[in-house]
Amino acid sequence: MSDTPAPAPKKKSGLVGKLIPVIGALVLLGGGAAGGWYATSSGLIGGGEHTPKVDKNKPQLVEREGADEEAPAQTDADGDGHYETTYFEMKREFTANLTDPNRYIQVGLGVATNYDSRVIEAVEKNEPAIRSAVLGVLGEQTADHVATVAGKEELQRRLRAAINKTLQDKVGFGGISQVYFTSFVIQ
Repeated sequence: MSDTPAPAPKKKSGLVGKLIPVIGALVLLGGGAAGGWYATSSGLIGGGEHTPKVDKNKPQLVEREGADEEAPAQTDADGDGHYETTYFEMKREFTANLTDPNRYIQVGLGVATNYDSRVIEAVEKNEPAIRSAVLGVLGEQTADHVATVAGKEELQRRLRAAINKTLQDKVGFGGISQVYFTSFVIQ
């Protein structure tokens, strides 16, 4: 046995030792990018190319003429100005007892839609069911609540929801974007 120590192994120096970590990082980045691209283009994660399905049996939005202009002359019921608005006034007023004793409410209603004529046709055809739903909502109100602006706005939202639910149940689509009071009396 010799008392001379064994020579220490030489450290790798040079280009190969420096390239290994760089190549590993590039492989990881490339794999991540390829996986991300696949996930988005195949629809696994948002994005990708997909065409919305248009059901021809349901009403379609009606674009307003000149909707591409910068400043629309008229806004639609949703407020963005891109779609034509059609209004319809219910033929008779609605009268219902309020939850307050000996108090009642009488309102005239109009509705608005940005969809084609099938929505208004559905409203006309299903008016008895809509009247029943509206009267149910009106009968849940108190005089003090609906006498305020906030109460009237909430009532409009509730009436819109009731009308759209009735249409959805009866014909498979809603489409009413706004409800308007054409008359409003509390006694």
